[in-house]
Amino acid sequence: MNTRHTLSAPLTNEQVEILHIGDEVLLNGQIYVARDAAHKRLADLIESGQTLPFDPVGQIIYYMGPTPAKPGDPIGSAGPTTSGRVDPYTTLLLSIGIKATIGKGYRSQSVREAMQTYKAVYLAAIGGTGALISRSIVECEVVAWPELGPEALQRLTVENFSCFVANDVRGGDLYRQGRKQFSA
Repeated sequence: MNTRHTLSAPLTNEQVEILHIGDEVLLNGQIYVARDAAHKRLADLIESGQTLPFDPVGQIIYYMGPTPAKPGDPIGSAGPTTSGRVDPYTTLLLSIGIKATIGKGYRSQSVREAMQTYKAVYLAAIGGTGALISRSIVECEVVAWPELGPEALQRLTVENFSCFVANDVRGGDLYRQGRKQFSA
């Protein structure tokens, strides 16, 4: 039976350990947005021993494709982007404390194994629902690298941001389970 959990970052090992694939998660508080270019810069900073522009311990990273905000809105459409593009950087980020990532699509075997090792989860947001997701975003602020435009590192303040556990700390994989269940 799937359960609904309400969480706010920073997350702890205990919080992510209770999550199972298929569970709904409502996020409140602050989460970070980083895409390909920001991940590359984060990895470069980590590998060179420099300080990151945010404390990664317990944090959540959303792979988001934003559109410009209408006047008076904090953001335009805010749908998930394909997670596999940042898989080359994900294990490194999990190793320094990131506890959850949000996006759409499958994760690589190495990332799924790293989630077990570092006690992290992958949350799926539903592709095509960017306008709906944007309703849960009450604030959007560029934290670093504004020159990257929509790929800048951003901090979102969210209220009841809905997503589902796609990969859990036990190696569960909602995508694989779904394929197995419906291909029989």
